[in-house]
Amino acid sequence: MSLCGLLLLPWALLAAEPVVEVEEDVYAYVPPSNGAGPMWCSGSACIVRAGGTVFVSGTETLDEVPPLNNVRWTLWARGDNGWRLLHRDDEGLTREPSPLASLGDGRLLLSASPTLNPPGTPGGGPAEPQVLRFDVRHPRGSPESMPPVWIGEPAFTEHSYRSFASDAARHEAFLLQNVGYEHAEWSFLEGRGEWTHQGRLVWPVVGAHDAPYSLRLCYPNVAVRDRSVYFCGVSDIIEPNPEWRAFKQDLTGQDWDYDFRRLFYAWCPDVATGEFTPWVEVASRDDTCGWISPGDLWVAEDGRVHLLWTERAIDERLRERFFPEAKQRYSLEHAVVDGTQVVERRTLVEGGDGLGGVVPGLARFHGTPSGELYVLCYIGGTRPDGGAQSENWLLSLSRDGAVSERWVVPFDHPFSSFFVAGPRNGSEPSDVLDILGESPDLPNTVRYARVRAPNTGNG
Repeated sequence: MSLCGLLLLPWALLAAEPVVEVEEDVYAYVPPSNGAGPMWCSGSACIVRAGGTVFVSGTETLDEVPPLNNVRWTLWARGDNGWRLLHRDDEGLTREPSPLASLGDGRLLLSASPTLNPPGTPGGGPAEPQVLRFDVRHPRGSPESMPPVWIGEPAFTEHSYRSFASDAARHEAFLLQNVGYEHAEWSFLEGRGEWTHQGRLVWPVVGAHDAPYSLRLCYPNVAVRDRSVYFCGVSDIIEPNPEWRAFKQDLTGQDWDYDFRRLFYAWCPDVATGEFTPWVEVASRDDTCGWISPGDLWVAEDGRVHLLWTERAIDERLRERFFPEAKQRYSLEHAVVDGTQVVERRTLVEGGDGLGGVVPGLARFHGTPSGELYVLCYIGGTRPDGGAQSENWLLSLSRDGAVSERWVVPFDHPFSSFFVAGPRNGSEPSDVLDILGESPDLPNTVRYARVRAPNTGNG
């Protein structure tokens, strides 16, 4: 069921509404011009609530250093007097933001991927993954280095596409980092602080167009729970369709254009074995050169896995020549996976040709201690009167996954790109949403908000 029918619900019938308790700037930044910004590691998170404190990792661009490795990580904490800078990396340079994870026992981890090139070297090159451990009780103390252990010596680069997740209940963590276009390397951190299991996640091989090829997956949502690992990522390879590739090259003058239109899921029941299930293709927009972007992944108490993603049906640049009869559609999608079977599918929000001007954007899950499950999403596009729309919706999901209620979160500046502090990086379920992100009307500013969720009784 789409959201269209829910828009007729009288607001007066809603039992409660979300309350914005805090909305403020954390830091400003200079765009690094290296293809990555503070929100680039979208499948992981740069915000975590640990020990009652909200921590944020940031990026700082060094003006005198050429891209790509012209950024260093920073670590912030929110206290009674607002945000304070705890640490900045005075040694390493990197391209990407550095996600955080809590182990639930006072240990706060930061994942970095500093370059191995001499300072000031332009372009990319080799990189060495790092994990740093901070003490949330004494966060200004110097961090301890916890170098990940891998199989052999993988050739990591500045484009890490890494995923960082933790299981706070077991004090364990999981780090996954891409190597080339064929696989990712992963390493598992046990509670006692040792990297005890390693492996490789090999990308799906698909047969189409010229010949079978490996379908690299990027921007994944990854979770680790009770030593099981869950992965959902989108295809990210140079356009595989030769006709479309030639057309795009003539259009752009570039000899590359990337495919983000097939969504795959797999899981590993036990990291001790290192065996992942066969790949499940959850969604595809391959027929009309569309677009898919992963949103979030939620492991429910019953073991079923909830997935969020956004879709665009058509690449408008190709529409007139290759599929003029196709209709454009923008949607926010939700699916539930049980084992390796997709058992439920729902469209939560949609717009497009004949569907209205709504264009849903990024979406994240939020769960409360009582078991309620929400989706926070960005809504762009146009309103019925033709005016521009930019707001965040909070959707309450019923037990069967349908949208039961919807609110517009009353932000002064809505978030179009954002993280939430959630269980995938060790933050406990909470009645408040801790949000870190950027607003389209406040460029080059990373902001924080705390929102108290309504109590719907859907838990």
